Amino acid sequence: MALKRSLLVPLLVFLVAALTLLATLLMILPGPQQGASKVPIGGPFRLTSHEGKVFTEEDLKGKPFAVFFGFTHCPEVCPTTLYDLTQDLQTLGSDADKLRVAFITVDPAQDTPELLKTYLGSFDPRIVGLTGTEEQIAEVAKAYKIYYRKVPTDSGYTMDHSATIFLMDSKGEFYGTSNFQESQDVRRSKLKQLIKNG
Repeated sequence: MALKRSLLVPLLVFLVAALTLLATLLMILPGPQQGASKVPIGGPFRLTSHEGKVFTEEDLKGKPFAVFFGFTHCPEVCPTTLYDLTQDLQTLGSDADKLRVAFITVDPAQDTPELLKTYLGSFDPRIVGLTGTEEQIAEVAKAYKIYYRKVPTDSGYTMDHSATIFLMDSKGEFYGTSNFQESQDVRRSKLKQLIKNG
């Protein structure tokens, strides 16, 4: 009987410690996921296409899409990114028709629909150019959480801006990002995954 009592006390201490540990873990560890958290990137906008027509986020939905912000007088990043996207779309073949691409200006003062149309004539015709008022561009930039600002130069100004390509699913939800510094294999793999899963 004394042996049983001497085992009973450590056993009770162990059980209390184990239950305390279990209760602590249940409070600290996250519960079961109710669904993936949405990243708050993207959202409603109303702009003007390079064809001079009203264009909203609804015109992109239904297919996965890529959104890139830039401007027509950009010396390097914008034309390089648009060239890369043009090559990517050509490489994707018929799958490219399952994807939409939008180029949104951060310089609406200069980038009229007519200028965007001329500029985009050098790239894949599936890329739509979008412009608007200063306020409309500020709203869509805020929705996509991009940075841009006008930088004075000797000849006028240039634009400093984020160089991210936003990959969005067919419902307009954030899927991922890409950029001009990635290798073409990485970029194309991301686009293929977006088409497959988006």
